[in-house]
Amino acid sequence: MMTLYSFGPGANSLKPLLALFEKGLDWNHRFVDPKKFEQHSDWFKKINPRGQVPALDHDGKIITESTVICEYLEDVFPDQVPLRPKDPYKAAQMRVWTKWVDEYFCWCVSTIGWHRVVKPLAQSMSDEDFEAHLKKIPIPEQQVKWRRAREGFPQDLLDEEMRKIGVSVRRLEETLSRREYLVENEYTLADICNFAIANGMQFGYPELVNEKDTPGLVAWIARINERPACREMFDKIKRENLRPKEDA
Repeated sequence: MMTLYSFGPGANSLKPLLALFEKGLDWNHRFVDPKKFEQHSDWFKKINPRGQVPALDHDGKIITESTVICEYLEDVFPDQVPLRPKDPYKAAQMRVWTKWVDEYFCWCVSTIGWHRVVKPLAQSMSDEDFEAHLKKIPIPEQQVKWRRAREGFPQDLLDEEMRKIGVSVRRLEETLSRREYLVENEYTLADICNFAIANGMQFGYPELVNEKDTPGLVAWIARINERPACREMFDKIKRENLRPKEDA
């Protein structure tokens, strides 16, 4: 039996969620509520001591890191709707894309997300509550990131991250203007992992992602959203909205 602990279908949690729905496996979902900071609760840190989602429990074996979970599912269930190419060259190209999203694309989008969403959440807390919350976060770097969000990220950092988002968008568009999917028209984990970050950018970053400037990227986002597994995922799995009410 498998149980996936996640924040729901968004960002890194979306990767294994969509992979599980695409593969049609037997599994359970446990929603970890970010509004209640459940990822930093004692019960969840017994599952993942780093206090991060997603985490997969497969017969008592815990697998963490979103892309690693996706690869694990391919290793354990290779014949159940394969999402990794059998051709070694195509598999390598898939991993180039998943490595890139983990090491570059995700991070610049994440910083802007923290600025837009986590900053007002952190600033809404009293000093006492904020310091108490920090003590529950097991990763020192995450404590620093929460503190920086509360204080406000420097404008030069935000400008640089927006520049990197522009680089990311152009790279995706350059490929998706020529083919339906990222790896030679074969739907793979490369698409799932990049879609997890790119989905919704046409709304959050309309100046960068739009039908005029990035028609290939916009069409690819729509194409994946129309897949039956993706529609089922968004229909069945709830996602907590952390944005301030006026932005909801």
